[in-house]
Amino acid sequence: MLYTTEQIIEKLKTLKVVPVIAVDDAQDSLPLVKALSDNGLPVAEITFRSAAAEESIRLVRQHFPDVLILAGTVLTAEQVVAAKNAGADAIVTPGFNPKIVQLCQDLGLPITPGVNNPMSIEAALEFGITAVKFFPAEASGGVKMIKALLGPYGNLQIMPTGGISPTNIKDYLAISNVVACGGSWFVEKALIKQKKWDEIGRLTKEVVELVK
Repeated sequence: MLYTTEQIIEKLKTLKVVPVIAVDDAQDSLPLVKALSDNGLPVAEITFRSAAAEESIRLVRQHFPDVLILAGTVLTAEQVVAAKNAGADAIVTPGFNPKIVQLCQDLGLPITPGVNNPMSIEAALEFGITAVKFFPAEASGGVKMIKALLGPYGNLQIMPTGGISPTNIKDYLAISNVVACGGSWFVEKALIKQKKWDEIGRLTKEVVELVK
């Protein structure tokens, strides 16, 4: 199924949390996404921080057709094409790269670019984009900064990522323009490496309860 940006935003609003994952072994993405999905989070931002990203997206798409797959940390045109061909529903970038945005728009692939200041927000608006990732959230001023930016840019839909934790996620979600938060504390690399799928499932359940 091809989602529009609006449909993805609506889906994220109901989920409230996006697991940001990086796997070194593509096969690990299957039990990992199963643990997320079974415990209330049928969504994953599979990041190109590892060489296994493309294959992970492909495997998850094949085995979990209903899971929302975001391709994260996308930096190059090659990664955009690889993510699309592997079956990603949308692209998420850490910063605002006009070439990448243009390519995604040409391919009809939803993109949520990263912003953290007025300049990058206005660059996004210039491309007709109002759904953005606020990154790195905590390091860029967190909740206070988002509230300040929403003064002039009140139509933004925001996904804060970076430094989000159980202690501050509710503060972010309390802002009406925040659709969901990206987080990795419950899908840490160490847990994935040790194949602790039950523990990831338990932590996911906790996260879902927390943001209800």
